[in-house]
Amino acid sequence: MHRQSVLHTIKRYMSLRGGKVSVLPIAILMPHSACNCRCVMCDIWKGNKNAKQLTEEDIQSLLTSLKQLDTKRVVMSGGEALLNKNFFRFCEILKQKDLKITLLSTGLTLDRHAENIIRYVDDVIVSLDGDRELHDEIRNIKGAFDALAEGVKALKVRKPGFPVAARCVIHRFNFKKWNHIITAAKNIGLDSISFLPADVTSQAFNRETAWSTERQDDVLIHREQLPELEAMIRKLITAFKPEFENRFIAESPQKIQKIYQYYSAQHGLSAFPEKACNAPWVSAVVEADGAVRPCFFHDSLGSIREASLAEIINSPESRDYRKKLNTQTNETCEKCVCYLNLNARSTTY
Repeated sequence: MHRQSVLHTIKRYMSLRGGKVSVLPIAILMPHSACNCRCVMCDIWKGNKNAKQLTEEDIQSLLTSLKQLDTKRVVMSGGEALLNKNFFRFCEILKQKDLKITLLSTGLTLDRHAENIIRYVDDVIVSLDGDRELHDEIRNIKGAFDALAEGVKALKVRKPGFPVAARCVIHRFNFKKWNHIITAAKNIGLDSISFLPADVTSQAFNRETAWSTERQDDVLIHREQLPELEAMIRKLITAFKPEFENRFIAESPQKIQKIYQYYSAQHGLSAFPEKACNAPWVSAVVEADGAVRPCFFHDSLGSIREASLAEIINSPESRDYRKKLNTQTNETCEKCVCYLNLNARSTTY
């Protein structure tokens, strides 16, 4: 192994064991706070009138910290990152520092931006909620599925091996068509698809306050539907055995079963699934207004418009936060749907 890689790995081990973050493998940026969909399980679009966005100055200011922290990958999240008119300028700046770039997108404008995506982005992860009719219904955008499919096609035509994966939130509106979602992902040429349950308890995703019980019930799989969910998962594990084995479905059957456990726990019928998460030690989220969070779900630690990213994540307050955080017992972590766990060698998001 190259000496520099060995040093990087050693620092990663030290960061995972101590309070100071010496290496930050992943930085998650939100170039734009607005979204071009109106999804039933998300409130991001409700803040579109008060949209915020990162600037070129913000990106430039991050470079010293990203180098200091030996960051390897930048994940462009949102909102919809492509809504920022300077998005590809941001990518150009980051690529000059040899950073890998992952784009998370609704997929509505991939076709329009295909040439630049191929040029500046290393891989894309799109949101997929169902087959054509259901996807459009959940996204509240007519033609959303076809736009997504055309965008994937445009990328693959320009660069056949270009990686495009999907993520799908499973909830009350789509779990009965889970098998159709997998088939749709295959039919439009995606390389893989992963699944997670719906977050209904946090204040992430532009929720000024936590959802009321009534709003949670809009999205939660209901208690009386749990046997149907359990049966669907059994069906998937049998019917899509090859897709699990070749990792077209990113999760293992055991991890897919945790989605049932999550919804069961929401109704007090079981404990929430155990999970190993080290997101606050291996990543940081920079929001469109410059706020820095240790992950999507925990409170801000500072702002890159007031201090450097490296200073923020290693401030006395941040180090104390990580020292006290037990992801197995913390209430926010316990109910989290989107945990990240990287070992000292991995940079896969």
